[in-house]
Amino acid sequence: MNSLPTTALCLAEQGLPVLPLRADKRPFGLCRACEDLACGGRPNMRVPGPCVCPWPCHGWAAATADPAVVGSPQWSAAWRRARAIGYHPGGAGVTVVDLDNQAAVEWARSVLPPTTTVATTRGEHWIYRGTVRSVNAVRDGVDIKSTMSYTRWLGPGTGTMADVPDVVHELVKVRPAALPAPRAVAVPALAGGGRCPHRSPVYLERGIAMAEQRISTTTSGVHAAVYRTFLAVLSAHGRCGCLTEAHIGRLFTAAQARGESARHCTDAWANATTALGM
Repeated sequence: MNSLPTTALCLAEQGLPVLPLRADKRPFGLCRACEDLACGGRPNMRVPGPCVCPWPCHGWAAATADPAVVGSPQWSAAWRRARAIGYHPGGAGVTVVDLDNQAAVEWARSVLPPTTTVATTRGEHWIYRGTVRSVNAVRDGVDIKSTMSYTRWLGPGTGTMADVPDVVHELVKVRPAALPAPRAVAVPALAGGGRCPHRSPVYLERGIAMAEQRISTTTSGVHAAVYRTFLAVLSAHGRCGCLTEAHIGRLFTAAQARGESARHCTDAWANATTALGM
């Protein structure tokens, strides 16, 4: 028997905002329109996006401490398929320092003050009282999960919870919140060494601006829209050397503003270059 719904209900009654997670740790879409994140996976209402359902139903924005919602028929199908319980640390007023390997754990033990800790599959969660912005990869194997983020519930942990230390505040302050530096685009030289027909600042700027707008205003299927836009940009500008890392960074930023992760942006870009034989 799946005990997750019962545990989740108990946690919600204690004030922890919870949500069901798949085996791969992704959240469910918790209404029919958003099943399997067909709407693009962007939490609505609290963060603008393509989802038009009347209440937040996926991602961190869906996490709730309302027992009536957690135990509702709308959530029951997801709980039957769920393999883990997620929660929104920021909504619970805490910050999770997610340590993904032993080296990261050793770093935490030497730098961070003792607090509540929970063992994970590969490392540990160090949980502090207070919230900060969520930023991944602040160090090798270290993610900060708090506001606008979710993580797995792995038990109450051990130790007395301390306040978020200054070192964590500094890490999220100096680390860019967006993506890692985009890769340079390797393109073949023009046949015959001809002059690039697109090497016009105005033409290129217009193309990048249109691509940003296309991503920002898409109303459904964000993953597909991002890929198609990347494909269009590379088709127009990828073979002539016009694109710079700054241009690619603008596209990635626009995509992440619509809910795409840095990994999805990188994958979409790689898939587009492969499709075009670059």
